Amino acid sequence: MLSPQVSKALNKQIEVEGFSSQYYLSMASWAETQGLNGVSAFLYTHADEERLHMLKLIKFVNERGGHGVVPALKQPPTTFKSVKAVFEEILKHEMKVTSEINGLVDATLKEKDYTTHNFLQWYVSEQIEEEALARQIVDKLKLIGGDRGGLYFFDRDLETLAGNEKNKVEGPEKK
Repeated sequence: MLSPQVSKALNKQIEVEGFSSQYYLSMASWAETQGLNGVSAFLYTHADEERLHMLKLIKFVNERGGHGVVPALKQPPTTFKSVKAVFEEILKHEMKVTSEINGLVDATLKEKDYTTHNFLQWYVSEQIEEEALARQIVDKLKLIGGDRGGLYFFDRDLETLAGNEKNKVEGPEKK
């Protein structure tokens, strides 16, 4: 059974994951309108992944006797300055999500809720991957600078990466 404090903290994280999905979906839509098919495919896949993170939390809360609440989400931005700015925002956002996850883990330890603590270790590991990927992409964009040809190849490479990520999210049976 979840304590009221842990239940409230988990529902806050549900909102964070839901907003992340909406945020990346908005970025994907913007990128698609800019002709950046690889960037948009990558971001659509990540929007789906964040939604799955939210669903995983909702189901966990419900299974533990709480009530996973589907949050109202605020409108994310709809336009972005550049591809580099998008991925810098993603890195900043993922660092904020990591901080939220760490606070949630801390709350479970204070409540001696080791079951939820154990469940959250998947999110801790996932955040390490998310931050590392965002940093790598920002670093590549810094290397490219203002080179339009470099951006073309970057976009194409991201489309390939998006296909690989989509397979990770959906599993091999959904190809």
